[in-house]
Amino acid sequence: MNITKTPISDLLVIEPKVWKDNRGYFYESYNAQLFADAGIDANFVQDNQSFSQKGALRGLHAQKAPFAQGKLVRVLQGKVLDIAVDIRKQSKTFGQYFSIELSSDNHKQLWVPPGFLHGFLTLEDNTIFTYKVTSYYDKASEIGVIWNDADLNIDWNSNIAKEDLLLSEKDLVLPAFKDFDSPF
Repeated sequence: MNITKTPISDLLVIEPKVWKDNRGYFYESYNAQLFADAGIDANFVQDNQSFSQKGALRGLHAQKAPFAQGKLVRVLQGKVLDIAVDIRKQSKTFGQYFSIELSSDNHKQLWVPPGFLHGFLTLEDNTIFTYKVTSYYDKASEIGVIWNDADLNIDWNSNIAKEDLLLSEKDLVLPAFKDFDSPF
């Protein structure tokens, strides 16, 4: 397993070693000791999974304390553009984002610690996205920022037209980053 740093502190890319043969493939997606050695000291309490068609955009979300979540995210089927935005006020990279393509072909995972907004855009139909989280879901703790915020200027790097994006009503009314008071 190869765990690499990103330009944003504490945000890590995990690339498992994949063994392939005529039966298919095998890989270890989680190893508590290897994660701890890389600085990921996480106690996962809940697994979540979503199924989406091409163009589904989910985010940008987080949860505030006492239900702040770290997330270990990956794609079981299909492909997404995954986005994490640093909302830690004391961070040198506050307001900056990192993007990565996660797919069932590349098997990459992203560790998103507490203090980040998270979202993704599905790039293929029938995409299955899964994530392990370090705190339980709590509706009252939900926070977020609108996906197309002008100040964040996220490059969703997609040939999907804006009018073809699939967004929830909740995500369409999230505040702008300039109006967002980060609790981190």
